[in-house]
Amino acid sequence: MTTAIKTVTSGKTTCPYCGVGCGVNLTLPRSATEAVPPVSGDVDHPANFGRLCVKGSSLAETIQSDDRLLTPMVDGQPVDWELAIETVSAKIAQVIKDHGPDAFAFYLSGQILTEDYYVANKLAKGFIGTANVDTNSRLCMASAVVGYKRAFGSDTVPCNYEDLELCDLLIMVGSNAAWTHPILYQRIAAAKKQRPSMKVVVIDPRETATCDIADLHLAIKPGSDAAIFSFLVSDSAQAGILDHDFIDNHTTGFDVALAQANESTPNLSFTAGFCEISAQDLERLASWWRNTAKTVTFYSQGVNQSSSGVDKCNAIINCHLATGRIGKEGAGPFSITGQPNAMGGREVGGLANQLAAHMDFATPGAQGLVQRFWQAPNMATENGLKAVDLFQAMEEGKVKVVWIMSTNPMVSLPDTAQVRRALEKCDLVIVSDCKAHTDTTAMADVLFPATGWSEKDGTVTNSERCISRQRGLLPAPGEAKHDWWAICEVAKSLGFQEAFSYQDVHEIFAEHAALSTFENNGKRDFDIGHFSQITQAEYDALAPVQWPVPKGKSEGTKRMFGDGHFFTPDGRARFIAITPVLPKSQASQEWPFTLNTGRVRDQWHTMTRTGDATSLAKHTAQPYVEIHPKDAKRLGIKDKALVRLTSLYGEALLKAKVSRAVAPGNVFAPIHWTQQFANASVISNLIPQVVDPLSGQPESKHARVQLEAVSDICYGLIVSAVPLVLSDCLYWCQVPSEQGCHYEVVWPNGQTQASLKSIDVEQNQELAEKIEWLEYLNPVTQQMRLAKLVSQKLTLLVYLHPQPEAIMADWLISRLVINTPLSVKDRLAILVGIPANIEDKGEIVCSCYQVGSKQIEKAVESGICSVDELGDKLKCGTNCGSCLPELKRFIPSVAELSV
Repeated sequence: MTTAIKTVTSGKTTCPYCGVGCGVNLTLPRSATEAVPPVSGDVDHPANFGRLCVKGSSLAETIQSDDRLLTPMVDGQPVDWELAIETVSAKIAQVIKDHGPDAFAFYLSGQILTEDYYVANKLAKGFIGTANVDTNSRLCMASAVVGYKRAFGSDTVPCNYEDLELCDLLIMVGSNAAWTHPILYQRIAAAKKQRPSMKVVVIDPRETATCDIADLHLAIKPGSDAAIFSFLVSDSAQAGILDHDFIDNHTTGFDVALAQANESTPNLSFTAGFCEISAQDLERLASWWRNTAKTVTFYSQGVNQSSSGVDKCNAIINCHLATGRIGKEGAGPFSITGQPNAMGGREVGGLANQLAAHMDFATPGAQGLVQRFWQAPNMATENGLKAVDLFQAMEEGKVKVVWIMSTNPMVSLPDTAQVRRALEKCDLVIVSDCKAHTDTTAMADVLFPATGWSEKDGTVTNSERCISRQRGLLPAPGEAKHDWWAICEVAKSLGFQEAFSYQDVHEIFAEHAALSTFENNGKRDFDIGHFSQITQAEYDALAPVQWPVPKGKSEGTKRMFGDGHFFTPDGRARFIAITPVLPKSQASQEWPFTLNTGRVRDQWHTMTRTGDATSLAKHTAQPYVEIHPKDAKRLGIKDKALVRLTSLYGEALLKAKVSRAVAPGNVFAPIHWTQQFANASVISNLIPQVVDPLSGQPESKHARVQLEAVSDICYGLIVSAVPLVLSDCLYWCQVPSEQGCHYEVVWPNGQTQASLKSIDVEQNQELAEKIEWLEYLNPVTQQMRLAKLVSQKLTLLVYLHPQPEAIMADWLISRLVINTPLSVKDRLAILVGIPANIEDKGEIVCSCYQVGSKQIEKAVESGICSVDELGDKLKCGTNCGSCLPELKRFIPSVAELSV
């Protein structure tokens, strides 16, 4: 396959970030040397109607990267594709011959497209004969999948985004949607503003930005969510609001589930005590539940990433089944997807316990059906290894070849030390990625250069079952190829030419659609048979549509189960009796803190894409741990000071963020930073490999840790014209910037001017003779500042001080590109650290317009008294809206209400 340069000047595609699946307009540059113009939202896309969050708005900044993987690599040496394919296929064939098909595995990603997933699954399960095909979606959606399948007989999301706007009560559980799914959050906020009577309840141990629109925040004990919904089932029965007609005609198992709910959560006070919330607040929620038929429960990682995540999901679903709040406008249990194509991967068998087209090994006759359709010679016969089990089997020597595609398990999987041991033990590690340097590519024996967003061509499915095109509008750089192409070339090299001889991606989609309708006749939920004969032109023009899209129903399906029919053998939904339990690892005297993990507003996953956008680094520049003021005071930890988190599995160094958003005894840390951006801040180092026994999803939201202040250190800032090796630093974090390299650092005490100067030794003798050092040392405060000039141009700046302090890094970095000699005023300003004629914006709050906290405070002091007025004056909050919850905290009347 050759990637042709497109002749179009613009096109519609889909955002590659969260599961909202927003439509994006991408304009092509006029020449190869020009930058890609900023993207805009697609007003015709039903997910976002033209709006984009700050990450989506910054996509153009992430397209052109200096760190692209441009050629295949074998053992660290560049090779052509032919040799790379031959190397991989020969090793796979040998391993299968010597050890059987289960010695091979794929580890895939919700970042790849449905067509990529389809051919990987087909190759492994149908032709190699192993079901060892798992995905990082195991880490975010597996519990929701099993919960739906236990209740409905299928992995079917019943709701759509309109239901979030049409409901009268929205319960948001374990979801900080304001930061993780900003466009959906803004749609919800707009609906609530239009209908103030709409109630929003947030159930989360931590006070997040999502609480901004909440009428009630239940700050529960971590992991106690299921008890809330167990109690609501019991309370619904006592209050007489059960939908007996729906229960009797469309469900089974209610009596057993109700009996268990009555036993597990016998009354209001018991449940409130179990969850460590007030009985008054729980009664308030129960009252709203009793009196509000149009209720949506919206849940995400706080529910799924648990050792009892499946039971939590079924506790939620039980409530909706018991009251008939499903299959109707503004009602239903709505699991929100974490990744852009987690659902697309599930459609084609991207999990180790699935086959394809929403079939699995447990379904009678499904294996034979798929085998007949594929004409597969070596069909897998049983479930493969789930993610954590897969890497454990790798360390044990049972899996000898793994092909990792578009994901970074060295950062995202729990217990990083174990993952490292597994990859070191594996005979052959193949990694397909568009980036040359990630924590995982560093472990690879073979690297395949993959196309990235704006180059990849295929489909994705969002959280409301909407299939959208992600179009390849830009040419692939270097030797980068589509993932489906690389898989098919390996398959052909293994001898499976006929089954993998696709000429274009639309042929894969058509085959996928044909399998979905093959011997279906309404028995299976996933049916997109309308597309089974799709042409290239029709595929190129494909508009967003919600599945199922069976033959004769081209408009798709907005919501499911309106007819009360489910995909179980008898067509009835199943109630599941559950017993609420707390996480396996609880705090103790030795491990006194409970660690919660999550995301920050402007970064995505492991920052391999968002890390290229300098604007996105300004809201949260460094990794941090959020700690309650009482705990910080007791431990002698100051805000922004360096702290060490330790668990049984490893440690991490993070900056402290003292905040009342977390309860005493609890801490929170974001997941994004890798060793490419910070030397000691990978949070998965701390997380145990505890999983839900049914879904295999890790309990990544919960760990026991110790916390201590790091002493005898000094803090610093380095701005350099070239990348530096900072091996002597105890802690360093590289912050993306427009020019130069910006590092926040922490050294052990005792640094001298000589040692600081040695971090950037000039090798060019001619330039070395033109070096001038500017130096400043304050013996009272112990502050030290050094500036290195080469031919009067600033090339290195080092600030050192005993306490954390804010420095205007943006201004300092800008001085690195000045081509004229520094003036006396500039030299003085550099050593002082704060220029007299430059506005100090403070910490960036609005990333879209780079508006900082000090600018906002100044505007409020001048008389601004509403967020709308702030927008009129500073433009903050007027684009994506992600910063609106934070902006409200600057308005005195609003801030007082939130205290």
